[in-house]
Amino acid sequence: MARSIWSGAISFGLVNVPVKLYSAVSRKSVRFHQLHDKDGVRIQQKRVCPADGEEVAYENIVKGYEISPDRYVVIEPEELEALDPKRTRAIEIQEFVDLDEIDPIYFDHPYYLAPDTGAAKAYRLLLEAMQETKKVAIARVVIRQKENLVAIRASGNVLAMATMVFHDEVVPPDTIDELPDDEAEVSDREVQMAQQLIESLTADFEPQKYHDEYRERVLELIEAKAAGETISVQPPEEPAKVPDLMAALEQSLAAAQKSGGASRTRKRAASGDGGEQAKKPPLRRSTAGKK
Repeated sequence: MARSIWSGAISFGLVNVPVKLYSAVSRKSVRFHQLHDKDGVRIQQKRVCPADGEEVAYENIVKGYEISPDRYVVIEPEELEALDPKRTRAIEIQEFVDLDEIDPIYFDHPYYLAPDTGAAKAYRLLLEAMQETKKVAIARVVIRQKENLVAIRASGNVLAMATMVFHDEVVPPDTIDELPDDEAEVSDREVQMAQQLIESLTADFEPQKYHDEYRERVLELIEAKAAGETISVQPPEEPAKVPDLMAALEQSLAAAQKSGGASRTRKRAASGDGGEQAKKPPLRRSTAGKK
């Protein structure tokens, strides 16, 4: 069972809805430790002063902000504590907006909000009202001494909350040097071909069809090496070169039409096949070094 990581109350107008916060995702990354290649012993991380080479105790470490090369302003812990946002457990709704008005680039980490003890009716009221109006609440909340901007929306029978980045944290796209210039022109025929390719690959979004194939391959590699197998590393394949854009569009469209495109995927899913992805190529194993 998932455990709540925070509790508080959604506040809008004079209405308070006590809630508990749960993380909506559980990261599945594969974590490695750093080992000494000679004896396989785990490496220790030490804080060392480069001026004298001595290890620095934790109690002798202070926070410093670099204002110019090798020049720092030292900030004391109590000075930061004085600036902490007020300790409140209220998710204060600022306004309601339409979901399509929010660029997905603003979303950060997703959570679920569940009703706390005695809040079932107030929670259901807010949930159904947001379902009917199809609105998203923009709110502020303090979690772990940090004020967060969040978006709350109805997701099925639960309220979902996502932390958001602030506007000044988003990098403006016009600061990217490699953006296409106005001289890059495409023909109507190329646009039509691209649209046909998009249509041929269009399907209903089914998140269960997608897997972290890299993580699965890494775990498969670990399992094989733990069993004493020797892995033969293959050089990466070079991407095929296509003569020009139109040729690439024509080849892509022909391949999509030949395979049936997204319609075949939907047929497999409807027939109970689950829309399984094509099988991944197996690891290149060699039993010569197997123990």
